[in-house]
Amino acid sequence: MIGRLRGTLAEKNPPQILLDVGGVGYELEVPMSTFYNLPATGQPVTLHTHMAVREDGHFLYGFGAEDERVAFRQLLKISGIGARTALAVLSGLSVNELAQVVASQEPGRLTKVPGIGKKTAERLLLELRDKLPKALPAAHAHAASAPAGAQGDIANALLALGYNDKEAQAALKQLPPDIGVSDGIRAALKLLSKV
Repeated sequence: MIGRLRGTLAEKNPPQILLDVGGVGYELEVPMSTFYNLPATGQPVTLHTHMAVREDGHFLYGFGAEDERVAFRQLLKISGIGARTALAVLSGLSVNELAQVVASQEPGRLTKVPGIGKKTAERLLLELRDKLPKALPAAHAHAASAPAGAQGDIANALLALGYNDKEAQAALKQLPPDIGVSDGIRAALKLLSKV
């Protein structure tokens, strides 16, 4: 089993990359959360990997962080969830966002992920409720300390409008800590429209 690869990033064709490890090119599929954090081609990179052997081939999946790989493996354990769907979930939600969604049992956030319908979202929440917090204690702790009050409401509004967690958090950092919800949303949208 291949558990980790360290090499030079040779090609980036989302969601696939080519990693040159000692002259051998490994094709890996990565979630967009990992893809966005990759260095430029020609730069060194280390990825945690998951290898799947099926009758139609050998497949290698790469993750920038160990918690992404853990979440991916938890998703694969759910009946009817394959690697493509698991990658889509991790491309649409960060591990911390997934932990928050599971902790608060919000199927609406999961149904925004392409390929996840209402029934699949409910099944994911049910199956992950007991497993994900144990597998990701750090992410679960982060979910428990999610932003409260106006900051949390502003973040949730931005997420509901289609911005990702990274964009929402970047906008929140630029807002005064005592700003109201409606003023905060307006200010955050102005900041995000300039990007």
